[in-house]
Amino acid sequence: MPREPLHPVARPLGRLHDGPLDVIGDVHGEIGALTALLGHLGYCSDGSHAEGRRAVFVGDLCDRGPDSPAVLDLVMDRVRRGLAQCVLGNHELNVLLGEPKHGNGWFFDRNHELAGGEFLHSRAATPDRRAAWTGFLESLPLALERDDLRVVHACWDAPALASLQRVIGESTGYGELHARFDREIRARLRERGVAARAAREVQAHRHAFKRRDARLPMLPACAEEATERQNANPVKLITSGAESRSERPAWAGGRWRMTARSRWWNEYREPPTVVMGHYWRLDARANPSEVTGDWDYPLGDYGPYEWMGPLGNVFCVDFSVGGRYAERARGGIPPYQTRLAALRWPERELQFDDGERRRL
Repeated sequence: MPREPLHPVARPLGRLHDGPLDVIGDVHGEIGALTALLGHLGYCSDGSHAEGRRAVFVGDLCDRGPDSPAVLDLVMDRVRRGLAQCVLGNHELNVLLGEPKHGNGWFFDRNHELAGGEFLHSRAATPDRRAAWTGFLESLPLALERDDLRVVHACWDAPALASLQRVIGESTGYGELHARFDREIRARLRERGVAARAAREVQAHRHAFKRRDARLPMLPACAEEATERQNANPVKLITSGAESRSERPAWAGGRWRMTARSRWWNEYREPPTVVMGHYWRLDARANPSEVTGDWDYPLGDYGPYEWMGPLGNVFCVDFSVGGRYAERARGGIPPYQTRLAALRWPERELQFDDGERRRL
């Protein structure tokens, strides 16, 4: 028999299950919110549903919350038994790349959060589970679709998905693909002299880059470099969205950024509905300064429960539960400003982890 690859890889674009679905927003390790939400949606403890509904997760299962391992185990089990589906988010991609980021120290042998005293509540990974999760994440599609519905973590981009379909191989992981595209992009940036200019900008302001209280000017070469490395890499584009140069530097995710999130949904004119996560949507009860911080909020042209785009068929189902750790640290108690939500399809209803259901 042919040997199976160490990390079996799904095609970037997969087929959504038929029938009624519950599309669940970014969970970010909040296992309590997830189990409460699944209960309100009518799921049994084994993942089955009396009405034959199935859950679809938009990615960002892990990081920041108290128990990413429990969330990953739950979703992995239900996906493998055909009771749920899931697409890859940018936080899962960071894990596959082995990149230490804000909130993901729980995954690594050397937890980079410990020195700063952050996320000390987060349950740590064990070596055996880490290997199992990595294989599972490599098997996930980047996007799912059927005739009436599309699900993606951050950005539906048909050319990017098509380019990935052409190059991915049975033994090629998303981390390898990301690295391949990034090498090609970096080579172009070096040829144009952008990389050298960006390096000089960073060197000139090196003492300010890791300080949130620093006054940092716009660095044009850094902005150009970051924009191209984001938008020209299809793996990154789909999992964390398109970006453009920002009007001013912003501190987000533990670092200074020279880019802002592009509103791709305002250009989406295809009939199938798109449901995404990623963008930290503000609930009606949320205080923007406490939830989104200083970074740009690209959904601000729309209300908290409004459909987006020229056809009104794009919806962000991420209601910022990834910030609940900070809310608790400030002494917050229920009802939280941050919530975990699911879009019930085809009913077009929002179900929240606190039990509220809202018709859209």
